[in-house]
Amino acid sequence: MCGIAGIFGSHAPDRDLLAQMDASLRHRGPDDHDHWVDEDAGIALIHRRLAIVDLSPLGRQPMHSHDGRFVLIFNGEIYNHADIRGELEVEEARNWRGHSDTETFLEAISSWGLAKALERAVGMYAFALWDRKDRKLSLARDRFGEKPLYYGWAGRDLVFASELKAIRRHPKFQAEIDRRALRLFAARTYIPAPFSIYRRVFKLEPGCVLELDARAASTPLEEPPQVGGRAGGLHYWRYWSYRDVIAAGLANPIGSEREAVDELERVLAQAVQGQSMADVPVGAFLSGGIDSSTIVGLYQKYSSQKVRTFTISFKEAAFDEGDYARAVAKHFGTEHHEHVVTPSEAQAVIPSLPQMYDEPFADSSQIPTYLVSQAARQKVTVALSGDGGDELFGGYNRYFGTARLWSRLKHLPHPVRAAAAGTAGFVPAAAWDQVGRIALRGRVPQYFGTKVRKSLRTIVGARGLEDVFASFLDEWADEGSPVIGGEGAADLCSFDLDAGTGAPDALRMMYCDALSYLPDDIMCKVDRASMAVSLETRAPFLDHRVAALAARIPAAMNIQGGGGKHVLKELLFQEAPRALFDRPKAGFGIPVGEWIKGPLRPWAEELLDPALMRHEGWFDADLVLRRWHQHLAGTRDSTPALWAILMFQAWRREQISVEAAAASPEMEQPDLTKGK
Repeated sequence: MCGIAGIFGSHAPDRDLLAQMDASLRHRGPDDHDHWVDEDAGIALIHRRLAIVDLSPLGRQPMHSHDGRFVLIFNGEIYNHADIRGELEVEEARNWRGHSDTETFLEAISSWGLAKALERAVGMYAFALWDRKDRKLSLARDRFGEKPLYYGWAGRDLVFASELKAIRRHPKFQAEIDRRALRLFAARTYIPAPFSIYRRVFKLEPGCVLELDARAASTPLEEPPQVGGRAGGLHYWRYWSYRDVIAAGLANPIGSEREAVDELERVLAQAVQGQSMADVPVGAFLSGGIDSSTIVGLYQKYSSQKVRTFTISFKEAAFDEGDYARAVAKHFGTEHHEHVVTPSEAQAVIPSLPQMYDEPFADSSQIPTYLVSQAARQKVTVALSGDGGDELFGGYNRYFGTARLWSRLKHLPHPVRAAAAGTAGFVPAAAWDQVGRIALRGRVPQYFGTKVRKSLRTIVGARGLEDVFASFLDEWADEGSPVIGGEGAADLCSFDLDAGTGAPDALRMMYCDALSYLPDDIMCKVDRASMAVSLETRAPFLDHRVAALAARIPAAMNIQGGGGKHVLKELLFQEAPRALFDRPKAGFGIPVGEWIKGPLRPWAEELLDPALMRHEGWFDADLVLRRWHQHLAGTRDSTPALWAILMFQAWRREQISVEAAAASPEMEQPDLTKGK
């Protein structure tokens, strides 16, 4: 795991600027750093290294291919690099410098070309490749977007980096907020690719490559390029399509549950074993839920040593899963480490979130993710996680509850459903919480009542699944966006439910989440939180071979008995008693909604000051305050919606502070890695 950055322009990059960009990414790579410059070509590549494989200086980057044609900076891991190296050796004997996966991948590019090297690679990555012969820069990102890569323009320079803080160091960068991105953020609590919070800065989309020559690099784009676009020295292409994976799965479905479980164990165990290999200590996150427990169970099953597992627990019973994680760890015999988090400790993380995430980000589980990463980093440098299990195997309530209810109601005339929607709106969220406590035997997931109430109103009043899905995930669907301006954002970045011909509704929603929510929320959250403490995280579920197998498991096989992930659960129950997991699904959350009513209320009210909001002009102050007062009164749980507003306001304050410091040389420059 590392941090990368670079500049491609029409003139030699400034060395002081390169040093500043390098320093801003130190938390991503504290072990080593270097840069490479070709002044004639106007290209500079910067690398910060967190040494995981080949800890010697032979793994240093930027790295040059043996034939001298290519220069590479790479963030991530190629898990099958030993197999690739073996194939290259068969073709031609080589004098390898070291045993790093970066060297192997670079030589694969040199021998096979970029497209084939990407096709063969199993891993997570974001990288920049300079072709000295063709004078072309290629930027690429892994299939599911586990690793980040931003690119954009500062003056006539193309600037790219793992995090926005490096791009902001460019003296010609204009920090102009994109109101369309802000509108998307308020609705979803994250900013979906290809947008970033800034105009003329974009996220490279998962599974894609952006190729540019000098003409394209010096021509700023106002809008993100379209995949498949080729013009003026720019080529943006997709090397892996999840839609194609699903189409192949639908065409060749697994016929029996027994076959599905056996194949899943084989492929997932292969992924776990590959991702547990490193030259540094490795462990795993363990919440006690289905996904992390499955990863830990397979990890321990095929490991010759005790696996180190890590969890955090809370004193608040509604959010604490420490007992569950402890029981799972005991069953599998892991070396378990648990850290009990106090409210004050969790709240102390909040001021560092704007610097940590670099742009507004409002999944409040970012706080426990940081804390568990911080705890794990005391013992290991790499941690496996269970991320991706819900999206690939149907774990979210909307995949089974929403899809099932919509299938029953969609045939009713729209006026009838619209009338029912109005009736559903009168049942308060607290009443649904009470129903949930009875039905789920005491414990209900976070925001259960609010989500049930909202989903019922949405489903019965919708005109199609697209309406259901979009409204269900839009925190302001009932009132309209609180963002002033930015109209048309939803049309520019709509939810993609086109999983191909014959895909059932549940699979369409899973597909959409895998394309947007997974990379732009879940993996963004994990990457920034873990890299803030220089911890590499790996997600075995996101091995593309696991995804290909998951696509072959019929949705009806995964979603049955009023729940999802059936095949995954059956695999887990082969290794652990079913009784250990006989409880409702719970998210990885904290009581942020209660905190902003209590100890964080002064902080929240300062950021939500109506006079300030009206002066700044980002939000409709009256609309935001109405939600705030409803939240305080307990008549409506608006935690996600309000947390998004608060995170933007806090982020904007931090940016104003940084901009003021940069404009005043006599002021001490802030440490953007502080809080890691």
